[in-house]
Amino acid sequence: QLQLVESGGGLVQPGGSLRLSCALSGGSVDYYAIGWFRQAPGKEREGVSSIGSSDLGTYYADSVKGRFTISRDNAKNTVYLQMNSLKPEDTGVYYCAAPHTGWGAFWPLHLADFTSWGQGTQVTVSS
Repeated sequence: QLQLVESGGGLVQPGGSLRLSCALSGGSVDYYAIGWFRQAPGKEREGVSSIGSSDLGTYYADSVKGRFTISRDNAKNTVYLQMNSLKPEDTGVYYCAAPHTGWGAFWPLHLADFTSWGQGTQVTVSS
């Protein structure tokens, strides 16, 4: 079975940076499309970024374009979300997820398409 584990969250000041990791087991990050979602207190979970299978492209929410970068390292079987110029509104629990279909490219992100989820990692942007 596919498992995903997020790490790299923490407390950072506005303007700072964090790199989140999503480590896969039971499947290859080269094969799976992966989405990053976040959920702020009292708000619905929203799609932040996704990376398509293999060379199928990357996608970003307008709110993070130019600040976040999604990538994969096949040797480490890990997907990353590099977050720069962080803002307080970026605060939330960040989740990585994989779709039921595995292969593909997904944007916009729909929660119903994603069936394997990590446990989440907290990102807090505050001075």
